[in-house]
Amino acid sequence: MSTTLDAVRDEYEFLDADDRYRLLIDLGRALEPMPEALKTDATLVRGCSASVWVYPTQPVDGRLHFVADSNAAITKGIIALVLKTVQDRPAAEIAAADIEGALAPFDLKNQLSSNRTQGIPNMIALIRDTAARYAGV
Repeated sequence: MSTTLDAVRDEYEFLDADDRYRLLIDLGRALEPMPEALKTDATLVRGCSASVWVYPTQPVDGRLHFVADSNAAITKGIIALVLKTVQDRPAAEIAAADIEGALAPFDLKNQLSSNRTQGIPNMIALIRDTAARYAGV
């Protein structure tokens, strides 16, 4: 499985729609497991048609590491893709990152149904807000 966002994007560009779904599902399956105890109302991303939970683990050397999960396979793949843009980066860098720009080449709005993509801005906002809190900005 590709580890960098660039590698995933390169693979994604050559796939047809069905294989793109499979790639997203595989990305979701590759996420590290999120402990059930962290799947709470406080970690739930609002505005998603599926349930999505995102939780930052204790920063190491100022770098944030997130665990996430979803009860829907495609949505879990989307959050895995979002995390590839920010995982293990300094909080201040994540807070200022152009996550939307990094995801733009995937053209998710045109590749997936609107109910699958409607929560993406909320996922990004939660990650960015969390990073801003840790960075003190």
